Amino acid sequence: MTIYMERKNRLLAALADQGIGSALITSPTNVYYLTGFLCNPHERFMGLLLHERQEALFVPLLDKDAALEAGYPADIVTVSDTEDAYELLGSRLPERGGRFGVEMNAVSMAQGEKLRELLPNADFADAEPAIMGLRLKKSEDEIAKVRHAIDIVEKVVDFAASRAVVGMTEIELTAELEYRMRKLGASKPAFESIVLAGARSALPHGKPGEYAIARGDYVLIDIGVVADGYCSDITRTFVMGEASKEQERIYETVLAANMAAIARSKAGVALAELDAAAREVIEAAGYGDYFTHRVGHGFGMDVHESPSLHGANRSIAEPGLLFTIEPGIYVPGVGGVRIEDDVYIGADGTADVLTSYPKALRLLG
Repeated sequence: MTIYMERKNRLLAALADQGIGSALITSPTNVYYLTGFLCNPHERFMGLLLHERQEALFVPLLDKDAALEAGYPADIVTVSDTEDAYELLGSRLPERGGRFGVEMNAVSMAQGEKLRELLPNADFADAEPAIMGLRLKKSEDEIAKVRHAIDIVEKVVDFAASRAVVGMTEIELTAELEYRMRKLGASKPAFESIVLAGARSALPHGKPGEYAIARGDYVLIDIGVVADGYCSDITRTFVMGEASKEQERIYETVLAANMAAIARSKAGVALAELDAAAREVIEAAGYGDYFTHRVGHGFGMDVHESPSLHGANRSIAEPGLLFTIEPGIYVPGVGGVRIEDDVYIGADGTADVLTSYPKALRLLG
């Protein structure tokens, strides 16, 4: 049995427990997780129809060969640009009533209306929690792929640190590091790269622009790559030239917060406690108002997955969880520091910090 057959069987069992007999999976990432076929259909229809007695993968006609190349073993239904995808879907439905599963966050209102027209007697239910429940805990094989993505991104961070010079713009440095990602084997960035300098580094999710790096600037680099279908996500912050006492204090506070949250990371601990561990350090240093986000998030095939590591999440950490720890301080007019690591809770319940790029403050130039 392949890993994809095993995942589909586990999903069908989880759906059956909810009384869901059939499901249509349309999220490209979830289709990939269940079939090994990765496709961005853009505005075209793509979906995996699952039932205990049959399954069918609906793909745009132009992606048929890619689906075959991926080794999908069951029924492939092609949808040309002139065909009605929902008529084709209706021809493959094993039943028209009962509970029908869809991913509520992935289905648009327009798609929902078409499904209701196709299945007027169906009781629609959300299949996404069952899928994400499978994806929540990562296997050792998945972690091996994540480690590969981390190896690439850490080399890119080091490359970026060596290339950054006074006068280089944020967008120029971004272009160089994204080219390096692909040279090292990444299929693409895991998200829009964040490269910010000076006071702009206080924008937690700012976009690289034409600002030219100057002496005394923070240089914040938050990047990730996708390799073998899995993401990495890391942030390191540097200073160009000499750091001021305030810059050093902010940096050391964030580093202490990062290490405190990692030290609290283990099975049996409420995820809210990881956020609290970092937040207490930052608040004690007087920067509490400048830490404006949760301490971390899960990731895997997507760069943002469950769990969300915020102060209200009382879920208990378990073996198999993969998440970031990324406290930050962002002072308007001064700049920002974020230090982000990737953490895995292993089978023994302890935290394995997968990222290893040095965290001591590095001065550039």
